[in-house]
Formats: sequence, structure tokens, C-alpha cells
Amino acid sequence: MKRLDAVKISLLCATALGSVMAVQPAAAQTAPQMDSIERQIKSLQDELTRMKAESASRDRALKQAQAQAKAAQEQAAAAHTQATQTAAQVAAAPPPPATPVSTEPKLPQGSFRVGQVTVTLGGFAAMEGLYRSRNEAASIDTSFGGIPLPNNPNYHVPEFRTTAQQSRFSLLAQADPNSYTHLSSYLETDFLSAGSSSNSNQSNSYTLRLRQFFGEYDNSHLGLHVEGGQGWTLATMYSKGLLPRQENVPLTIDAQYVVGFNWARQAEVRIVKDIDQKYWFGFSVESPQTIFGNPAGPNCFTGAAAPGFPGGGIPEYAACGGPNVNSIQAYSDNYAPDLIAKVAADPGFGHYELYGLLRFMNGRVSYGAPTYTGTNHATTGEGIGAGMILPVVPGKLNFQVSGLIGKGVGRYGSSTLPDVTFSPTGSVEALPGYSVMGGFVGHPTPSVDIYAYGGAEGVSAKYSGAFGYGSPSLNLSGCGLELGACPANTNNIVEGTVGAWWRFIKGPWGTMQAGLQYEYLNRNTFAGSNGKGAAIAGPSANENVLLFSMRYYPFQ
Repeated sequence: MKRLDAVKISLLCATALGSVMAVQPAAAQTAPQMDSIERQIKSLQDELTRMKAESASRDRALKQAQAQAKAAQEQAAAAHTQATQTAAQVAAAPPPPATPVSTEPKLPQGSFRVGQVTVTLGGFAAMEGLYRSRNEAASIDTSFGGIPLPNNPNYHVPEFRTTAQQSRFSLLAQADPNSYTHLSSYLETDFLSAGSSSNSNQSNSYTLRLRQFFGEYDNSHLGLHVEGGQGWTLATMYSKGLLPRQENVPLTIDAQYVVGFNWARQAEVRIVKDIDQKYWFGFSVESPQTIFGNPAGPNCFTGAAAPGFPGGGIPEYAACGGPNVNSIQAYSDNYAPDLIAKVAADPGFGHYELYGLLRFMNGRVSYGAPTYTGTNHATTGEGIGAGMILPVVPGKLNFQVSGLIGKGVGRYGSSTLPDVTFSPTGSVEALPGYSVMGGFVGHPTPSVDIYAYGGAEGVSAKYSGAFGYGSPSLNLSGCGLELGACPANTNNIVEGTVGAWWRFIKGPWGTMQAGLQYEYLNRNTFAGSNGKGAAIAGPSANENVLLFSMRYYPFQ
């Protein structure tokens, strides 16, 4: 605008000058001067015209900008009004429901839900092997009572074997109908079994077997626990309480565990009452089975007289398996189940147990060929057992000891020594026996377990002349000769074993662990005769076993 005012002043001056010049006489003005003045006037007029055009353009731009600013102000005001209305509507509306927070605990690895039932998978894949100094032709479970004696060629032959048969699968199903009622079922299997065609020639097709399958009812208000199915016997020592899946099983690779360990897995019905989870009272009714000593007779009844049985009598104490059991195995005659009552305490330092065992065993002997008549004979077996676990260094080192003593209790030891024998009159006689095991289990680091166990099992002789079990009249002259006759009866078996497990991988992907175990075994027999009236010591045999294992636990 200042430039436009200057132009206007210049034009006024030029106009005034023109007027003055016009008053002057024409003669005083030269033609060149007039042309110059006209050109200046013309230039100033053109500049004025251009400036007016620019001023008009600026006015239009200003008006357009003012219009845009006004429109923007109106849009902002409208948006503010809309936001205010929306906020008022939100404030007036009821609040949305809160997102529910799950109160259920996080499921452990390998667990999932099927409706209201929680299913947890377990088990491991195993690659294991062993070396034995005496050939037992056995898998990863050593036959403690079957160590070959010197008359057996296998006594002189070592054995190496690898197997995956101990690979295991388990499934635990749990449900809680209410806060104090808990239901569960547990299945556990492995492949330590063989069908009639199983062999190690090529396919190694060994069969799946039942280890455990039971159901359990727990009522925490009443402190009541009821179990039914196949599981560990109540005679087994527990690490805490008396409930299933709390058994204190040795950490060995050997699937027969340790000499002196009391155990069985069999069908049972168990009732347990706890008081404040500290004191436990249990009673179980369990499936029976009897192991007979001499006379050995056939594996199962075939109608043949037992060797040396007086009067030509035919003992019938076991029958070949019928439907749905093994037809080539003997099943003893038992007229009642095994009964076990146990009390346990967890006072805050250690675990303590005391129990009693009652068994019912019978057999039959037939006399009087060719028209036989027979007599049934029955007896009972009784035993008392105890055990304890002491935390020598809590969390680092435990000491444990357990044992069973009585008569007719051989089957409940790992060596499965005989329960009974026959007397010359055909009566069934229970054999006194014992089993004891002790040891230490250490955990120097969270990934390493170290164990050392020792155990012994024994049975006493009961005989009349050359008849019965452990008779000194038995002719043992052939026991030192390869392929010689050797009817020696086992007196006791002793074992010492050490081993360790190392979990070198552990995480959400599972656990990989390696194990190594060494065990020394010694089998001793009763003394006998040299066949000429002189007493001689019974044969004995030792066994050195080295076992190794690699296991993968995908669910723990």
C-alpha cells in the first residue's frame, strides 16, 4: 500500500507539472522534452495499473484465506460439539462388564482339559543296556534268585544286552466335583513283557504290559481315600502318606529294583484315613499268589507225581492258566486274599511306617492209585514290616531303611523266595523268611541324584529227612560239575548297588537324563550231602552287573 501511495503522489506531481507546462507558452517547450514527459507519465500510469491488479489479487487471496479459516473454525467447533456429545453419551452409558480373570492354576507340562477333567501325560522313552558276569538271558530286570550256580554252563558265560522295553507311558485323569471331593484315575504301561512269539532275532517285538491302572476317590473333609484297581501293594514303603503315586521306589535302572525291597503290583481295594495329613491308617485287600519251594513238581498241575513225594502222592498246588491268563504259567490255589494293615506318620521330620500282613495258602494231595482220594491242606502266612526315611541333610541327603519278617512272606521281596513247602504228610508249611533294605539318596545339585543301597533276603529251612526245603540230606555232589545235578535250595541273597542320574537337559521341552548303575549280588544255598553221608557246603554264585540308561521325559 505504501508503494501505491508513492505512485499516486508521483502521478499528482506529474499532473501538476503538466498543468504548469501547459500554462507556459508553447514556444518555451521543446519537442524532446515533451516526449520525455509523456513517456514518464505513460510509465507511471502502467505501473499504477499493474499495482491495482496486484492489489485486487491480494484482496481476493485474503478473502479466500479468511473464508477457509472461517470454515476450519466451523469444522473444529462442530467436531468439539460432537466430541462433547459423545463423551456425555459414554458417561451416561453403563460401564462394560469387566474382563473375567482366570483363577484356575496354570496346567503343568503335558496337561490339557477334556471338559471338567484334567488329563496329564507322562512317561519316558528309554535306551538301556547291561553287562552281567553270569548269563541270565534276562532283560533289564535281573533275576536275583536265578543267578546260575556253577553246574550251569551259563555260570561261565557273560551277557550283554540292550533294550528299550522299559520305555513307559502314563496317563493321569483328575476331576474335582467340589472343593473337597477329588476323583482320579491312573494308567501306567511299559514293554517288559513277551508274547509267545517275541524274540530278539530281528524285529524285537515285545508286548505292552499293564503296570498300574486304578481309580481313586479322595474326600478332604473326611480325610478319606479309597483306591481300586492294580497298583503298588500297601506293603511298599511310601515317601509320604499312604496314597498311590507316592511310593518310595528305588532309583535303580534295574527293573527288579534292589534285593530286600518289598513290593508287588497287583489288584487291590484300599481304604486310607488321614488325620491332618500327618497320621495315616490304611487297610488293603489284595490279590494273592503263592510261591512254592520243594517239592518243585511241574510248573502247573499235570497229574504227575512230584519227585520224592512219599506214598506216590500227587500234589496239586498250582494250575495252568485258563482264559485271559497265561496258559503256560502256574497259578496257585488261594482261598482268600492277602490282607495288609498299615499305619504311617509324617510328623515334620522324616516318614515312618509299621504294618502287618496276613496271607491264606492251600494245596491238595491225592493218594491211592489207581482210585485216588485227596485231602485239602491250608495254612496262613503272617508278617510284620516297618520302614522309615530320615532327612540327614534336608533337601540334600536322605537315609532310608525298610524290612519285612515273618513266615510265608517270600513273594513280597524282590528275589521272590518261596513262601511255603510241603511236609511228608502233604500239609502246606509256611517258610520263615525276611527281607531288609537300606540306603542313602543324595541330591548334590538340582540336576544330579546319587544313590547307594544294600539289601538281603533269606528263607529258613523246613524239612523232614530229604523232604521239604533246605534239607541237609540233598545230594549236592554234582553242583560243582558242569551239567551236574544240583537240587540246592537258595538260603539267602545279598546285594550292594550304587548309581547316579544326571539331568543334563531340562526345560519346557522336557527332560533328558543319563544314568549309570553297578550292582554286586551273591546267592547262597543250604548245605547238603556228598551222596555218601558226609555234609558239604552248598554252592554259591556271585554276579556283577553294570547298567546304563538314556531317557527322555517329554512331559516333565
